Amino acid sequence: MADYLTGWPAAKEMSLKPTTYARYRDYVRNDLLPHLGRVRLDDLGYGHTAAFARDQLARGRGRVTVHRCLATLSSALGEAVRHHRLPANPARPTVIPRPAAAERRIWTVEEAARFLAHCHAHDGLFADLVEVLIGTGMRKGEALGLRWADVHLDQGVLLVRCTLSAVDNNRLVLTAPKTRSGRGWIALSDRVVQALRRRAAARGGEGGSQGGLVFHRADGRPLHLQHALNHFHLLCERAGVSRIALHDLRHLTATISLAGGVPLVIVSKTLRHSTLSTTANVYGHLTAQAARQAVDHVGQVLDEAGPVPRRPAATTPRPPWDRDRDRPAERVPWLTGGRGSGGGAATTLRPPGPGNGEGHSRRPAEVALRPAISLVGTTGFEPATP
Repeated sequence: MADYLTGWPAAKEMSLKPTTYARYRDYVRNDLLPHLGRVRLDDLGYGHTAAFARDQLARGRGRVTVHRCLATLSSALGEAVRHHRLPANPARPTVIPRPAAAERRIWTVEEAARFLAHCHAHDGLFADLVEVLIGTGMRKGEALGLRWADVHLDQGVLLVRCTLSAVDNNRLVLTAPKTRSGRGWIALSDRVVQALRRRAAARGGEGGSQGGLVFHRADGRPLHLQHALNHFHLLCERAGVSRIALHDLRHLTATISLAGGVPLVIVSKTLRHSTLSTTANVYGHLTAQAARQAVDHVGQVLDEAGPVPRRPAATTPRPPWDRDRDRPAERVPWLTGGRGSGGGAATTLRPPGPGNGEGHSRRPAEVALRPAISLVGTTGFEPATP
């Protein structure tokens, strides 16, 4: 396993994003090799991966981290299966199910307005950055990697072509967006256009900024993602709002849009999710609210067109089999206590027959057992009534 796992990331380096390659390399070097490096590749089984997961959890590692380690191992072993070095993937099915995403705290509209007011007064760069993040739903790496060549203010659109990433949390590189659907254009509101024009004016006009980054340091270098997050948290504290992550501003965009009645498919296209189900899964609680608002709106429109006319309450018709309940009961001689025409309380359920004093002849068709009426939940037979 040591030789195979060591060579696997190097063989995949040309086809992986730099950040993905660095993550695979670190999981292999720091987690998988110390525990599984001495096991032969042909001898590796599901028990080895289960023991690795139990050991990591016992050491206090988080379930998310352990799941990512197992996902890296599964990718490596899947490559061995494709090259016919293993008959099956010992890491599948996964020992630990994919952990549910942690519930996030999202600003209210009032908190967002308070933060923006504070930043416009004290930090214009971050005020404009947050305006763009909320107004477009861009990811933080996409906004920090946005170049003026991809901004078209006259047309009111911008193009997402790359994202700023940190390799080993140190070296900054421009890579492709997170997903294939991440590439595309985003419409700009007047408020976002004003924020971008302020950034252009700070660089001496749009013409002098072509080719450079929209958001950058004073010397033109890109803003480090961790520095941007730390400074954002500092501004949250100074503005007196809840401390959230920069990525949560993307959720705020979706929340405001869905609560305002924007269709789910439009929100999904704006956020550039790979599938509509991704948007529905992340914001399912908001789509339920939107569904309630939709049916309420239909009822409101109908009420405005004309109220529902009043009509007398209708009685529910009784079913045919229930109508016989009000008819007088027929006298059944053999259910009464008297002989002949006598009355009195019933004393026996035995039908009349020869020698019991009754003058009636026995009719087998009426006293034999017959199938019960076919009703839901009834089976078997019941005594036939004359």
